[in-house]
Amino acid sequence: MGIRTVRLDAEAEKVLAQIVTVTGLSVSAAMKKGLLVLRNSAVREAQRLPYDIYRELDLGPGGYAVVPATQTRRGVRAAIRRKIRR
Repeated sequence: MGIRTVRLDAEAEKVLAQIVTVTGLSVSAAMKKGLLVLRNSAVREAQRLPYDIYRELDLGPGGYAVVPATQTRRGVRAAIRRKIRR
């Protein structure tokens, strides 16, 4: 077991005091739990694939597309007609 010295600014000291008060943990236990949570979060983020991020985007049904990709020409024609009619 190692001993570390950590310097906290006033804001971090205040947050740590709140955590200790609310949870009833000791300062050491609160710091250890914080480190474990940060490690788990970092591991999860490192394992994410681009598809995972894409899946979280809420584009709704069909995303922002006006027509399916297979009918792009029809969609472009319709968009030009709408623009000309203005």
